[in-house]
Amino acid sequence: MKQALTVDDIMIKSVKSIEIPGTRDEVLELMQKERISAVPVVKEGTLLGIVTRIDLLKHPEEEQIALLMTRNPITITPEEPLSEAAKILMKTGLRRLPVVVRQKLVGIVTVSDIVGAIGQMDIGRPIKDFIRDGVVAVWEETPVPVVSEIIRLSKHDALPVLNTKRELTGIISITDIINLSRIEDSVEKSDMSAGSDEDKWTWESMRDTMSLYYGVSRISLPDVPVKSVMVKDVITAFHKTAVSDCAKKMKRNRIEQVPVITAENKLDGLLIDRELLAVLVNGSQ
Repeated sequence: MKQALTVDDIMIKSVKSIEIPGTRDEVLELMQKERISAVPVVKEGTLLGIVTRIDLLKHPEEEQIALLMTRNPITITPEEPLSEAAKILMKTGLRRLPVVVRQKLVGIVTVSDIVGAIGQMDIGRPIKDFIRDGVVAVWEETPVPVVSEIIRLSKHDALPVLNTKRELTGIISITDIINLSRIEDSVEKSDMSAGSDEDKWTWESMRDTMSLYYGVSRISLPDVPVKSVMVKDVITAFHKTAVSDCAKKMKRNRIEQVPVITAENKLDGLLIDRELLAVLVNGSQ
């Protein structure tokens, strides 16, 4: 790296955050409107926690931000070198670090921001050195709710989509899933009986039954095939594509992953933007 960049050089200083108390609906609306993957939670400027898109998918019926958010998130200060932020993000698997000064939120630095900086460094190494083993792909007829569950269980942020000929036809990301999510309110009924199965004097037909009705609010997804909502104009790369060229492509198109394909359009791997941070951490170009 020719220049010792710091966190302050690239961090986002106008941070979209939410004041506590707030609601899950506000967080979801902010994520969808701003196309962001996490929302810091503050009180009078002091950072209390952060709510991520994964938190929303893990707890679709939870409405309280205090129960959804990750408390005391890992943070960094503006004067730290960019390589330190890259090291923390790679080690923890996080996608963003709140930037604080005396516990006050002053910015945020993300994997995407660092990848954008890598795109300006003229690194000619091929991306094949940074492609992760073990790609999880889905069939294009897979229902969206099932795709959401696969993303949650596999802990992958995006899944390539294949047709019956095993050709790459699209990609679906957790951001796409969040943008498809809707809040669904319903009323559910629970019947409670005063009798018990162990009470031999209580006949089924004579038990006192009380019905309880309660409201349920949950995140729902459309029950449609993934091919109807996936991104079809997929940005792809080859094993020999240079690191900086691929980083520029990712930053320009605001994408976090690039399917790596063969000349026959067959899926051959998936490059996750976080993996490119290794060029800063290891100091190898």
